[in-house]
Formats: sequence, structure tokens, C-alpha cells
Amino acid sequence: MDKILLDAKDISHSFDYKLFNSININLDSSSSLAITGRSGCGKSTLLHILSSFLKPLNGEINLLDNNLYNLKDNKIEELRRYDIGIIFQSHYLFKGMSGLENIEIASILSNETIDNKLLERLEIQDVVEQKISELSGGQQQRVSIARVLSKKPKIIFADEPTGNLDKETATLIMKVLLDYVKEYKAGLILVTHDREMASMCNYCYKLEDKELSLI
Repeated sequence: MDKILLDAKDISHSFDYKLFNSININLDSSSSLAITGRSGCGKSTLLHILSSFLKPLNGEINLLDNNLYNLKDNKIEELRRYDIGIIFQSHYLFKGMSGLENIEIASILSNETIDNKLLERLEIQDVVEQKISELSGGQQQRVSIARVLSKKPKIIFADEPTGNLDKETATLIMKVLLDYVKEYKAGLILVTHDREMASMCNYCYKLEDKELSLI
């Protein structure tokens, strides 16, 4: 039976101007959803709010049975370390290390072991021993995704993870992420400009005119 991984109610946020109002969104286990919209509409800001990195102006978020922004900092850090996976367009890898060493850091911190089948699915098994500086951009992004998935997160937040990639590599990455969601009964929230990648998710939303709507 699927369980609710995330339930966000009446989320609003502003900077110098109102970004969005009264957003409601939820995510069940074994499910994926995409958020699309024009640049500057607030997609990434909403993702940061849902993933514990930015407190909203108004609203409440229940993440993995926790009232997120009522938690103490150490509990939020614990969620980030063990249960939340964050994938960015920029991969933030340690360039002086090999791909494998980068992945090992995450697996050690989360007390998990590296899944060699995951490296094969991402097609990096033959290059993972190389230094990050020796890898192509697409290979580096796949190493960063292997690093995140090696933690065995319960929910993945991905901000334009395929934005700099060719279509073939982007499709491969999406397939690996969606297979992971099904295999581990996890969840995925994807922010993307790419309608084709968004359409691979179970649900697709559009953030427009300060409102989030299912499309």
C-alpha cells in the first residue's frame, strides 16, 4: 500500500514580489511528479521549500511524517543525510577524487553499500575509477546521481537534472530515477523545462501566474 511521503498545504512565498500563493501538492510512495513553468516563475524556490532548504512565507509541509519546519536543525540534517536525495543541474562533485570516491562518501555517511548494478544502469561502471576532471559533463552528472541514489533516499528532489545533457543521456537518467522510485517505493519531485522528461513522470504540474495546476 502506498503511503504519503510529502503533503504540502497552502504554501506561499515572496521575495521582492509574490512568487506563488496557496500551493497544495502531495506525493505518494512509488510515484513521481514533475513541475514545469517558465524561467523565474518560482519552480526551484518551491523545490527548495519542499526539500527543507527554505522556509515558506506561509503554509505547512509534512515530509516523511514530520512537520518539516517545526523540526530542530539536527533533525532536519538527519533527514537530509539519510532520507532525502537532492540532484542539481550542477553536480557539486569533488574534482580531486575519482567518481567512485565521490560515491563512497555518500554511502559511508548514510551507512549504505554501493550498488554495482546501479553503476551499470547509469553506464559509468567502466569510468568510475577515473578522476572527476577526466569525465565528460554527462558522465559527471551520472556520477552525481549514483552518489545520491547510493544513499537509498526515500524521496528525491531533482532540479533540472537533465538540463545540460543530450536527449539520449537525459532519457537514460530519467529511466534510472523512475526505476529506483518503483524498486524502493520512493518518490521523485522533478523540476524541469523539458516537457518530454516531465511527461515520463506519473503527474505533471505547471507553475504559472502564481498558481500550481495539474496538466
